[in-house]
Amino acid sequence: MNKIKTYNTGTNRALMLSVVLTAIIFISCKKYLPEDRETVGADSQFTQLLYQPVLGRTTVFSENFFQGSTSFPAEFKIVNPRRRNGEAAPELLDLFPVKVWKKAYTGEETTLEEIEAKRVIQNRPLFEIFPHSGQFTMWAEAKSSFIRTQPDSGYVFDVELTNSGGRRYYKEMLLKPLKERAYEPSNLDPITGQPQSNGISPSMVMMKGISKDRYLSSYDIDVYIRKRQNVAKPANTLRFMFLDSLYKPMNPALFSSTNWKNLVHGFNMKMSDSSVTYDVAYPIPLVAISTRYTTPGFGGLARVEFTYPRLGFGGFRDNGLLRLDFAIYEPGDWEIVFAFKRDNPKFTND
Repeated sequence: MNKIKTYNTGTNRALMLSVVLTAIIFISCKKYLPEDRETVGADSQFTQLLYQPVLGRTTVFSENFFQGSTSFPAEFKIVNPRRRNGEAAPELLDLFPVKVWKKAYTGEETTLEEIEAKRVIQNRPLFEIFPHSGQFTMWAEAKSSFIRTQPDSGYVFDVELTNSGGRRYYKEMLLKPLKERAYEPSNLDPITGQPQSNGISPSMVMMKGISKDRYLSSYDIDVYIRKRQNVAKPANTLRFMFLDSLYKPMNPALFSSTNWKNLVHGFNMKMSDSSVTYDVAYPIPLVAISTRYTTPGFGGLARVEFTYPRLGFGGFRDNGLLRLDFAIYEPGDWEIVFAFKRDNPKFTND
């Protein structure tokens, strides 16, 4: 005899009704739950309102916006850039060809071609804001020949911040660029651009002088960073020279323990009895990162060291050292000249 399954229809109907009611209640509650909405917070502020970039070099102003309660992603835009007298400032709106990194520079590149393959030319405003961070950039292609610089009062601009939750304007921010200083350390006045001293000083000196039987100091040496004139075949090069106290060229081979191969991130080194020259890419350093060619940590300056060994009094080792931390921002044929104006270094043993 076949077994017949039986069902309690009353119980099943009650269960089904309970499920349907639960679903209706859930849907209704979900409909009226508050949705997460993006906001533009009243506490969100730019922490820097005055920007004074030095022209002729790419300057990024970072960590200049306090996010506060503003929801990200958000979009930033420069609006209404104008001169301080209210006139339009098309020089801040027009697009210019600027050189941008498309791949990361590491400091391990082995040719100029490898370096240049990582850069590309793009058309951008010379002063722009990163659309999703609020960071400002003044590109190196901005020049004082058409961008107003101090002591001129410069420019005023506003910034628009938007997300799906709203919009806010930050009014009357200031841009007051400084004239070009093509190298650092610089002896040029930041306002007038005129020299304030005869050269600059080296970063470190540890060497004994010949005639005065004393150790030289940075005040005994003038350093000249300058563009070479009347170069037969203009290119991007960097030359190092040394002058004695009579301003006659010294043989760089005297600095015999110098790591010439890795002195700078340059190529095709050419050494003569009066100079050492490299083919290089500008700016120097190319990027502010720590490499074997830069200052430790931030890497914002290149570092060169010229060294030689000698035996001092009593037979102890007295290594000579001449160091310069520097940057050059403008392409061309440059030279760095070290002039020993008061005394010459002692290369021989005591």
